[in-house]
Amino acid sequence: MRERYLKNASLIVVKFGTGILTDGAKHPDPAQMKRLVSQLAEQIKAGREIVLVTSGAVGAGMGALEFDQRPHDLADLQACAAIGQSKLMATYQQLFAEFGLTAAQVLLTHDDLRDRDRHLNARNSLLNLLEHGIVPIVNENDAVSYTELKFGDNDRLSAMVASLIHADLHVILTTADGVIRDFGKDTAELIPTIETINSEIEQLASGTNSVTAVGGMITKIDAARIATRSGIPSIIANGHYETVLSDLATAGTFFVPQEGKLKGRKRWIAFFHHPSGQINVDAGAKTALRENGKSLLQVGITKCVGNFAKDEVIRICDDDGTEFARGIAQFSASEIKPKTQREDEVVHRDDLVIL
Repeated sequence: MRERYLKNASLIVVKFGTGILTDGAKHPDPAQMKRLVSQLAEQIKAGREIVLVTSGAVGAGMGALEFDQRPHDLADLQACAAIGQSKLMATYQQLFAEFGLTAAQVLLTHDDLRDRDRHLNARNSLLNLLEHGIVPIVNENDAVSYTELKFGDNDRLSAMVASLIHADLHVILTTADGVIRDFGKDTAELIPTIETINSEIEQLASGTNSVTAVGGMITKIDAARIATRSGIPSIIANGHYETVLSDLATAGTFFVPQEGKLKGRKRWIAFFHHPSGQINVDAGAKTALRENGKSLLQVGITKCVGNFAKDEVIRICDDDGTEFARGIAQFSASEIKPKTQREDEVVHRDDLVIL
């Protein structure tokens, strides 16, 4: 199964984690970066198009500013990112040039992908760079981003970029071999293939103790969920292996994409917003939405949470509070009256995505 997907993968999004880019002093490690870039160059020479999503800017800036721990103050984080990003790009441009390739910096904020027009413009910009043989290097614009508008982590950003450009494959290279069962025990083993990301898989993940990184395996599995729901296979593998990109048929953990690839607008609704509120629905409404492809009517709503406006994206949850869909509300929160017999269409099926 894995080989079949990899054989047809011509457009690949690859994410480099901070841990595989920096040395013990938290500076970019040129030797390691060259090994990674050489692997990307090999894939490009083989006829594939590559978009690189890179971490490491804050980590590189920490070294320059002599921070021992990742700062919590927003201004210090932004300062680290501003210094580190320029250091990273200078190194990348030099390394790609050694392989006869040109790299271009693309810095994004969450707003760039949440707004529909800017979303499409970002997609067109990335695809245009690829068409001209340029390697786009994407990072969050941490020098200006603030908490409410952040992607959260570059794992999530990489999956969103893969979804944005309709990539054929999404790869996260990190310091871990993949998703490990019984991590830290004598019985520890790599899970080579995951067909469904369920609660059991989520419980295998943990955060990170790294002073330069955020997220850990939790965010990587979350990123794999975004990619696979978009119909894109995802791989988490160890970026310290010198031939990892040529060995993807066997390396790391492979996440099988879901059937029924979401169209571009549905992906935008599902993954590119911070939902403004939440609606809980009864069992009958949940079945109508999930199994019968119906719109959400007011009669099926049991609870309304938040102060969202008309045309904003909201979570749709069952009565236990478990989110199973997202959609664009046709009414504001103040206009919705739970537990009534009104059959107003609150979310049209064309504006609704089952997660």
